[in-house]
Amino acid sequence: MRANDIKTIDVNCKEWFDKVNGNSYFAGTIVINYGRKDEKEIKIPFQYGYGDHYRDIAYKIIKKELNCFKKVDNLTSYWRAYDQYKIKARHNKRENCLKRELKD
Repeated sequence: MRANDIKTIDVNCKEWFDKVNGNSYFAGTIVINYGRKDEKEIKIPFQYGYGDHYRDIAYKIIKKELNCFKKVDNLTSYWRAYDQYKIKARHNKRENCLKRELKD
């Protein structure tokens, strides 16, 4: 899939805070072109991160899985790349989840 074929990107993550060690973790899904014939879902695996880090990781996963955004250099942020290709991006993170919710 080319970057020009992407119309929407929906990133939905859940975040768990490990109180014992003081670390945050997240996992989730990325849906490309939600509701369209060429809809594609990609999993974001369980990993360390907090705040908006999940957005950067989602962008890296999209670049790798779909082999797109080739004209964008590695230092360009996700929001600038989405703006360049006129992609509507929606990000959602649910905090205070249980660890087992992230492993679904």
